[in-house]
Amino acid sequence: MSNDITIPTELPLLAVREVVIFSEMVLTFFIGREESIAAIESALAVDNRQLFITAQKNIETDQPGPEDLYQIGTVSTILRHMRLPDGRIKILVQGQFKAKVVEFTSTEPFFKVRFEVIEDSPVTTMSEEIADFMSYVRNQCLRLLAFQGHSGGGIVGYLEAMDGPGRLADAVIASIKIRPVDAQEVLEAIEPLARLEKVNKILTRELEGSTFYAKLDSEDGEEVDPKQREHVLRKMLKAIKRELGEDREQNVETEEYRAKFRKARLPKEAAAEAARQLSRLEGLHQDAAEATIIRSYLDWISDLPWSVSTRDHLDLAAAKKVLDSDHFNLQKVKDRILEYLAVMKLNHRQKGPIICFLGPPGVGKTSLGQSIAKAMGRKFVRLSLGGLKDEAEIRGHRRTYVGALPGRILQSLKTAGSNNPVFMLDEIDKIGSDFRGDPASALLEVLDPEQNSHFSDHYLNLSFDLSKVMFITTANFLDPIPEALEDRMEVIYLSGYTNEEKVAISKKFLIPKLISNHGLKAKSLTINDSAIKTVINSYTQEAGLRGMERKLATICRKVARRVAEGYDRSCRVTQSQIPKYLGPPEILPEPVISEGQPGVVTGLAWTGMGGELMYVEARTMPGKGNLTLTGQLGEVMRESAQTVLAFARAHSYQLGLEPNFYDEVDIHIHLPVGGVPKDGPSAGVTLLVALFSALTGQPAPRDIAMTGEITLRGQVMGIGGLKEKSLAALRAGIKKVIIPKQNLKDLVEIPSGLRRQIQFLTVDNVQELLVICFPSCRFRLDRPTTPGRLRLRPKPRSRRRRPL
Repeated sequence: MSNDITIPTELPLLAVREVVIFSEMVLTFFIGREESIAAIESALAVDNRQLFITAQKNIETDQPGPEDLYQIGTVSTILRHMRLPDGRIKILVQGQFKAKVVEFTSTEPFFKVRFEVIEDSPVTTMSEEIADFMSYVRNQCLRLLAFQGHSGGGIVGYLEAMDGPGRLADAVIASIKIRPVDAQEVLEAIEPLARLEKVNKILTRELEGSTFYAKLDSEDGEEVDPKQREHVLRKMLKAIKRELGEDREQNVETEEYRAKFRKARLPKEAAAEAARQLSRLEGLHQDAAEATIIRSYLDWISDLPWSVSTRDHLDLAAAKKVLDSDHFNLQKVKDRILEYLAVMKLNHRQKGPIICFLGPPGVGKTSLGQSIAKAMGRKFVRLSLGGLKDEAEIRGHRRTYVGALPGRILQSLKTAGSNNPVFMLDEIDKIGSDFRGDPASALLEVLDPEQNSHFSDHYLNLSFDLSKVMFITTANFLDPIPEALEDRMEVIYLSGYTNEEKVAISKKFLIPKLISNHGLKAKSLTINDSAIKTVINSYTQEAGLRGMERKLATICRKVARRVAEGYDRSCRVTQSQIPKYLGPPEILPEPVISEGQPGVVTGLAWTGMGGELMYVEARTMPGKGNLTLTGQLGEVMRESAQTVLAFARAHSYQLGLEPNFYDEVDIHIHLPVGGVPKDGPSAGVTLLVALFSALTGQPAPRDIAMTGEITLRGQVMGIGGLKEKSLAALRAGIKKVIIPKQNLKDLVEIPSGLRRQIQFLTVDNVQELLVICFPSCRFRLDRPTTPGRLRLRPKPRSRRRRPL
């Protein structure tokens, strides 16, 4: 800086982007910001036309503040200026000397600063070593300018005229194209030799890249070292990203993922894989297809509840209160849940149970799972498995497929936000399978407490701990469930409800809920017990309550319409008014068996919808001993009929039948409602009584229903579904039921109210059965099957003809 330059105390400040101006450097600027135009006009109003020029730290900031500007800049003089038609100002400035901001004296309408001049440290002696270093830097600069396409004619003389290391460093930086950050770093160096060394490092770096590109573009086939190629390309890639601003965006994205991983508290295996994939993402372009796949993968890893658990409510009294308030009866299920909570209270490491609720539709299997979650204080998720045929729905798709996603197990856990929810797998008996795999086999790992602590999803390819999850499955039938899968579950049977239970549930749960859902008040609708029983008996015939709820909803809709139209404010529904709301009865009473009708017997059957009555009709007619079975009987029931006929033939003498009765008659056994398939191992008792009644002409009692299977020895075997069958008999008004003696143990599971209404008659063999149904029968199993010893007629001797 020359001594004749007048230094003002303060100057207007001009903030510029992507350029750093040095002393003696001449540059042109196009000024468009209002603050910058005001600063220039202020400088032009003064004779010296000086202003303080400094660079922005972030070129994307449109309205920079004092903290967004570098403190070291250059005091420059405006040589020329011109106003452009678009409102901008074009100025030509020349750098004078380096200075540092001391204070911002004004920020409106433009920045005004006080500054202090920065003098270069003096170089006392110009040694030969310094001169050689300056000559080397000049040559490096000329080489770089040659690579950048600049002619060196005027540049050589310009660089030779720089007599000191500091002035040479400024001249070199002003002559070449480098990053503004590097140029600012050189500007802030006070020591001339240190500044020249920085310039030399920048020249060396730029020359490496330029030389590498020259080798790539050369036609002489010169080989490039692979390591050098990778090193230079990576440095250039970083430089390009930095210039495009992508490095800042990528750094922000990377830090966001790292913060998510820390918050998720990933296991070691998942954390290592996440770090590896994040490192791959950093080396990819943001718009690359693989980058999108990796982002999706990292999002799933960070969003899964690896270490997030809800705290269990281990207050047994409160849990029991919640279960009782949501469900009527179902004591066995409630006891099982309270037992699990008791064990959890004593041992927090207890694994989640695998429970299967088996029962007909509408008995409350799904809603029971929601109540369990509520009682335990856990999240509740539900996954319907009905019609599921693709194994990938359970285990997920591999990431090589387009649109791959994790399986629905992990998707549901992500939705729940907890690694210990109550997870309901609905309709597990309706899973299918095809060429895409067998989902039931995939569930073996999910529902095995010894394996699901390391459940592996194909998409994540990581182990996820499912041992804390309480899995509850539901099914209507047990037979379709594979044996291996059934073995992993604790099956709890939910039978149908009695009429009294349905009335109580309707009054306590269904009717209040429906009144609220239909916008009615509690006093707007009253349905008495007799009306509810009429709906149960004449409009629904089911083990559960779905049909019942639909009929009650129909009544609520009709009442709501009358209230909305202003006809009624309140309505009391009685038994006589039910046809007005629901129409004529849909369920007609079972036809009563007339007295004196031999061959007709009432049996009991169990289906997935509950228990049902099953009438068996037997008729005899002259013939040749043929047995005809109609009514869509299954293979097991056909075999039961064959067994019954064989027993009757073998014991014809004891039964009071003709010894060869089957040679002169045909027997026809029919089960009405032929459009419905029938099968099962519990119809032997009914078939035997019907056959005996038809053969002897004695009518069977019409007020008794029966169930059981018989053997060729005349023993009565145990059956299943006793409660459902008993409910079916009660619905039909039958108060006596014959059951096998082996089922005495099952009477404990039947509610006491049901046991008081039905008289259960137990039989151990055919003798006891026939005595109950036909008191006059004197059949005894210990009597011989024939009046005398059965003699076999000897075969006649064959007479051989003598040869002639």
